[in-house]
Amino acid sequence: MINVVLLIIGSNNLLDVREANYNYRNKNIRGENIVHYDRSNCKMIISVKHSTLLSTSFFVMISLLSCSGLSVTKNDLHVDQYKLVWSDEFNINGKPDTNNWNFEKGFVRNKELQWYQPDNAFCMDGKLIIEARREHKLNPNYIAGSKDWRANREYAEFTSSSLVTRRLHNWLFGRFEMRAKIDTRSGLWPAFWTLGEKGNWPHNGEVDIMEYYRNTVLANIAWGDTAKWQPIWDSFKLPLDSLYNTDPEWSQKFHVWKMDWDRDSIKLYLDNKILNSVDLSTTFNRDKEGKNPFWQPQYIIVNLAVGGTQGGDPSQITFPARYEIDYIRVYQK
Repeated sequence: MINVVLLIIGSNNLLDVREANYNYRNKNIRGENIVHYDRSNCKMIISVKHSTLLSTSFFVMISLLSCSGLSVTKNDLHVDQYKLVWSDEFNINGKPDTNNWNFEKGFVRNKELQWYQPDNAFCMDGKLIIEARREHKLNPNYIAGSKDWRANREYAEFTSSSLVTRRLHNWLFGRFEMRAKIDTRSGLWPAFWTLGEKGNWPHNGEVDIMEYYRNTVLANIAWGDTAKWQPIWDSFKLPLDSLYNTDPEWSQKFHVWKMDWDRDSIKLYLDNKILNSVDLSTTFNRDKEGKNPFWQPQYIIVNLAVGGTQGGDPSQITFPARYEIDYIRVYQK
């Protein structure tokens, strides 16, 4: 795979070039994933697999630029330094690839209402589907009168899935990217996030590349305060209404969430627009150890929660609810 970037100097035009589909890792990638012109950064990105396609792509791009009255010079061209190191394209129907994913099980966090189980995740038509269902599920860990919320519920009223790469794959620095469609109805809490391999939360470091609840898209980073279990948050909140103002059908479409992470910073994007940027010189834990949790490998979690401390009230919506993921990819330099 080759990523080529053309820098367009002094242009106020928006070009969105859509090429014919081609087969990449046995998957037909849509045209908008192949060529894109980013107005904010004045650059066009084209990804190609074969040299023959590269020459064709150059011809298409340069022809279009010429028609737009734009010029390209030798100094405007460079090769993207990122290389694909891991991905799941979800091309094979059936259960998710166990070489890539483990599953969380039961009641896990945030006093959420769902019981996590593998059965609610499956691949179909080139997508990972995580399905939340209204389902009466016996809690085998039930203890009458327990003060632990995981044990004092005799039944769960919802089920869903949470997939993790922990103990299978982790990465230190890179670009983490997901293309997905999320259900934005009340009571649902989809997320695409990472946690550090070592340490207890939040001192292991958390990055919410995509989190959604209560009519808000979030891009968050958390590390540890002086006390155990106490986080320091750097959060960005984007109201759903602001996205609907631009596109009333936003929730019906797929979107791309991305993290660019190196030793110096973490930057979080939605559809190539930066939402949050954090200087990692400020993210040292405030406990006695004082480690920077973002200088250790992180693993990926994708899950669809229901209710809980942030998710809201799901009682008025119709189930099942789906979180549909086209791909998840990790690039490194």
